[in-house]
Parts: sequence; C-alpha cells; structure tokens
Amino acid sequence: MTAEMMPILTDVAEISRRLTRRHGFEEGDLPAHVRASIAATWGEPLSAREVVDRIITEVRTGGDAALASLSERIEGRAPASLEVPADDLRAAFDGLDEDLQSALRLSAEQIDRFHAKQRHTSWVDWDAEGVLGQIVMPLDRIGIYAPGGTAPYPSTLLMVAVPARVAGVGEIIVCAPPTGGAIDPIILAAAHVAGVDRVFQVGGAQAIAAMAYGTETIPHVDKVLGPGNIFVTLAKRQVFGVVAIDQLAGPTETLLIADSTASPDVLAADLLAQAEHDPMASPILLTTDAGIARATRDACAEQIVALERRDIASAAMATLGLIGIVPDLATAVDLSNRYAPEHLCLLVRDPWSLIPLVRHAGGIFVGEDSPEALGDYTIGISHVMPTGGTARFSSPVHVADFTKVISLAAVNRRALERLGPATARLARAEGLTGHARAIERRLGTLPPDGPEPRA
Repeated sequence: MTAEMMPILTDVAEISRRLTRRHGFEEGDLPAHVRASIAATWGEPLSAREVVDRIITEVRTGGDAALASLSERIEGRAPASLEVPADDLRAAFDGLDEDLQSALRLSAEQIDRFHAKQRHTSWVDWDAEGVLGQIVMPLDRIGIYAPGGTAPYPSTLLMVAVPARVAGVGEIIVCAPPTGGAIDPIILAAAHVAGVDRVFQVGGAQAIAAMAYGTETIPHVDKVLGPGNIFVTLAKRQVFGVVAIDQLAGPTETLLIADSTASPDVLAADLLAQAEHDPMASPILLTTDAGIARATRDACAEQIVALERRDIASAAMATLGLIGIVPDLATAVDLSNRYAPEHLCLLVRDPWSLIPLVRHAGGIFVGEDSPEALGDYTIGISHVMPTGGTARFSSPVHVADFTKVISLAAVNRRALERLGPATARLARAEGLTGHARAIERRLGTLPPDGPEPRA
C-alpha cells in the first residue's frame, strides 16, 4: 500500500457517504497474533470483551495479587513494586537532555495558560425570595492511563494532568505499562513536570479496573482519563458508572479544507502527520481545486518515504484516506459538519469567513501557520479530543471535566408561598402525595384526614 492509492473523489454524495459511515466503537476483528496471544494466555479463544470481563472480575476481587498474576500471564513478569518512587520521577526528568526538558516545560506552561482561562467559579444569587446558586468543586482524585503501545505519549499525559491541576483536583495518579520491565522514562519525566502525585506500573484493562475499584496499593479514583488499545477502551466502557470516564477514544482524524491558495506540500505534510499515528487514522482533504487535489496526492507519495512510520502512514492513507473535490467551500464545511472531525484544519485564503459555518469539530486550526501537529504539543489546547463523530455532542478535555457542580437553594417564606401551591399541584399530578403534603403542612393548607383528593 502506498500514498498513491489515496482516492480522489468528485461525487459529493459519495464523499458524504464515506465520511458519515459511522459504526460507533466496536470490537471488530482482532488480528491473528492477538487472538493467538489470548488463547495462549487464557487457555481458550475469547473475544476482547470476554477478556476484559475476566480481568475486571479478577482485579475487583483479588486486588494487588490479581494485578501481579495478570502481569505474569500477560506481560511475562510482574514489576518488583507497583508504585514508582517519587524520586524516580525527578530522576527521569533530570536524565533527559536539556532541549527535551525545555520542550516538556514549554508544553506544560502553554497548557496551563490556556486552561487557566476556563476556570468556573461558584456563584450565589440573592434576591427578595432568598438564595440560589451553584458550588463548583474539583474532583477529589482522578486517574490517568498513559499507554505504552508502539510509542510513549508524554504529551497526552500533560494534556490531561495539567488541566486537572488547573481545576484543583486533589490527587492525580497515573497508571502506565512497564514495557520492557519499566515505564518509559519520558512518561515519568512528564509526570514530574505535570505535578502528578503517584505513578503505578500497571497497564491494560487491569489498570482501568484498579483505578475504578481500588486495590491495596492503588486508590480508587472518581474519573479515569486517557487513551488506550481496544482492551483499555472496553474496560473504560464497562467501569463507567462506577467512575466517570473522559471518552471512548477511537483512531485519530484530521479533515483539511483547502482552496487554490493552499500549498500541496503543506497539505501533504499535514495529512501524513495524521496518518503516521495509526493504520486506522483518517487523513482527509476536501478542496475546491482539482489541481491541488492531484498535486497533494503526488506530494504524499514523495514525502512518505522519509517517515520512520511510513508503513503505518501508507496503511492509513490507503484504508481511510480520502481526497474530495467539492464545488465550493460551503459544501466542504457542510461535509465536515456531517463528519464532525476530531481536527478541522482550514487552509484557505480567508479561513475566518468559514468559522461561523462550523458546527461540529473537536478543534479548529485556522490558517497555514496553525498546523494540527503544533496543537498536539505546544499551542496549549488539549489534544485529547472527541473522535468517531462524537464531536457532535462532546468536547476536548477541558477544566470542567475535572469539576462537579453542587446546586444551592435557600429560599424564604415569600418564595414558599409563591411556589408552594404549584409545587403541590404538580406533585399530586404525579401521584406523589407525600411531596404535596410536605409543602401543604408548611403552608397550613394540609387537607383534612381522609382520602387524598384526586389529581
């Protein structure tokens, strides 16, 4: 598969059909090597969902001992200690070269600055009838999953932990798989920069179960955040309700809208930057210019050879990559709204004129000098964004994700006399006579003993 196989379509109906082919998060077909590993580990062929069910049950009932057993079975060995000593976080940071230290600090500072503007405060409204208000409270404890997988992602840890700190979360813990026997030092360094409280060496669905239910060593949390593989995602879905979760993250998506002023080389670079994430990533270009479309596909084929992850990028381009030629920019934005991309990039002569038309996107990147790649690291916005069309109803990680609201009501007799009769009438309409009588007793309008009046 090569980038040259990326199709160019001109039929708007066909483009729309491809973009809106939504199936939600499903297990899909597991690769043969994963199925073989499951059978070897569990002694029988199981679905991903069945594996996750067993893991959660074991951790919930067995605690630390279950985590050790699962590590032995799944990863071949258990870590000597579940918790990483706090001094190791600083040591990992000190072990990085100065340029990388500075980059981590810059990213954290930018994220902090952006999210500091999002703080919501409690409010109280006094009037002649009393007080109404809301108390905004940070969560007591959150858990972040930092995946190992094909590469460590310290940037994702920063994108979650720093907004949590801005929100005032009481305690932040991190679980990460000890790939090769230890958590990657750059993850530990990012945890240090972000001010994480505790880090534990456990990965996969067992980490999600441990944070949801707690073990002897790992405390249970109020909310679990962070991406992961299919087992992690299924585990998050299953523990939702015991804890809150951020989202069920799917493969990443970028949709570029370009006109005749865009550079094909830049467009290709942005498409490849997204494609190299995952073979199931979606690099998409919608353009009003057929020449730009062809030149961009050619540029993708030329540039891909320089990528370390070119095999992954090629697979993404061939599988879910798409270049669509559309009659005008309004049509492009309409198609984008139907798709609701994680990232929407506007590389047109007047990008600001399109902003009012955008209804659904995780993030909008305006102009050629605002590439999504910059947003992944140092602009300051969180790159943990909704995927799979969920931008229609959900948002990127932000400060409100780490707070909750408590309603406050302290009304006086005046309000009781004004609102009470209607309250009692509505309660009786619902058959809740106890509610009605609680009001009427206060108002002195309690009916005489005997059958309740019919609603």
